[in-house]
Amino acid sequence: MMKTDVLILVAALSGLCTLMVHVSGQEFEKCETSAYPPEKHNKVPVYELNLDLPPAHRWTNLMKDKGPQVRSLVDEVTKLARTIMGPRLFQLLLSSLPKVGRSLPAPYYEELQGISATTGISFSQITLYNIFYEAFSLCTSVVVQDSNGHITHARNLDNGAFLGWDSSNHTWRVSELLRPVTVQLDWKKDNITVFHSINFAGYIGVLTGVKKGAFSFSLDKRFGFTGGFMGILEWVLFGDHDQSWVSFLPREVLEHTESYQDAQDLLSSRRLLAPVYYILAGTEPSQGCIITRDRDNSNIFTLKSQEVGSGSWFLVETNYDHWKHPPFFDDRRTPASQCLTLAGQQSASPSLLYNVLSTKPILNKETVYTALMDAKSGEFSGWLRECPDPCWPW
Repeated sequence: MMKTDVLILVAALSGLCTLMVHVSGQEFEKCETSAYPPEKHNKVPVYELNLDLPPAHRWTNLMKDKGPQVRSLVDEVTKLARTIMGPRLFQLLLSSLPKVGRSLPAPYYEELQGISATTGISFSQITLYNIFYEAFSLCTSVVVQDSNGHITHARNLDNGAFLGWDSSNHTWRVSELLRPVTVQLDWKKDNITVFHSINFAGYIGVLTGVKKGAFSFSLDKRFGFTGGFMGILEWVLFGDHDQSWVSFLPREVLEHTESYQDAQDLLSSRRLLAPVYYILAGTEPSQGCIITRDRDNSNIFTLKSQEVGSGSWFLVETNYDHWKHPPFFDDRRTPASQCLTLAGQQSASPSLLYNVLSTKPILNKETVYTALMDAKSGEFSGWLRECPDPCWPW
């Protein structure tokens, strides 16, 4: 691929991340108080992923089960990308993706090959599927500490904004297709669970996970001019592989790191392909932090960082730097903080977190699942979500 072609590709893809629409401010009416407990039929199904298997075969059983739904999702993403970009730029994208996939470190390339072979989906499309989170995601992560110092962590995973709005049903088509492929994975080695995660079937990075007795983790997208597409440009054009993919690094941390502090150190120090927010919670009092990352540097904001008083017992991260005001058209942080403050630290619990994450617009048309995590006990659960009208698109 010629250098100019790659630059055109990156410019086009970056435009997708900065797409804006003129909308009025989001409406926040009241804090939800009765959403918990969730309906049992909405619980995310559980699968095992055996790390002792060769990488090409680790995803085979899951993809045999979920392959048709993944194909529907990938076909929709492919169709939308072709429409948005136009045939020429889209072809440039597809032609660059095999090079991206082949250059990934072990075991990721082999895993993508195995997923492609099992599902019959082209390697280019499977690679596209594994990087699309970078472009179209908005999320909310919350960490709370109760009066006894116990830490609980929760998140809404929102995905699909600007990807096929269905005006008849008031839904995002990609969000609707993501729910059937959402799974909880128990990552096992030597027949012992190393960690848990919630994944989209065939998505080999980790966006949400917990390691019992150590830490819980969530990833929220961070927007920036030096975003993932610039990192991909450097990766493909200049062979700059001395950087970590933002969802592969937490998978490595969850697999190999044994403590909250070690996880914080690695997530805050590794050079990254894209800016991101890493949210961590541990097993001891005050072990909660938001790691705001650009590609080379980090800002760590912890429960200890805050002044004693209202808000000192919780952290809320959406998709904007905590030291800045979120934009009026996407302010999920303010209602989340207000609902937590109104409830008070004495109410800190999984039920409070689930209710806060069920409050509109924190819950919105993009929300695919809600996860509740407790690193100390290892408790981990995910619930598929839908937002009945009237509901904000994101």
